[in-house]
Amino acid sequence: MKPHRIRHQFLLEPELSEKLDNLSRDPSTTKSAIVAKAIEAFIERRGESEFDRRYGVRLDRLSRDLAHVRRDSEVILESLALFIRFSITLHAHTPVPDRATQAIAQERFEKFVEKVGRQIASGKKSLSKDNGGGGEG
Repeated sequence: MKPHRIRHQFLLEPELSEKLDNLSRDPSTTKSAIVAKAIEAFIERRGESEFDRRYGVRLDRLSRDLAHVRRDSEVILESLALFIRFSITLHAHTPVPDRATQAIAQERFEKFVEKVGRQIASGKKSLSKDNGGGGEG
């Protein structure tokens, strides 16, 4: 048994009516089927708009937050990579730290922080293949 269908009456502009007639000439379809599919597609698109209206702002905010997290992760990774490079390059065996050794360490740390800032600002990555892995002191 076929599901119950409800008759509707509506008016179409002549051009649209002609297009509907042309589509329904195929014996495998009817005007009712064409109109039903068109209405269903319209309602589904409206549902997508409703989805965007409800969740679009939240998704945009989450995307921005994710971009910030990604940026923070890059800064942390860049800092770690540069720290390791500086530590390996600059570290020399020293006796128990005295004031002179602590002053040298402080100067090296400040250079390290400046280098991280320059690397981040330039967009270059210490771990990238095209950077060659070389460092500057």
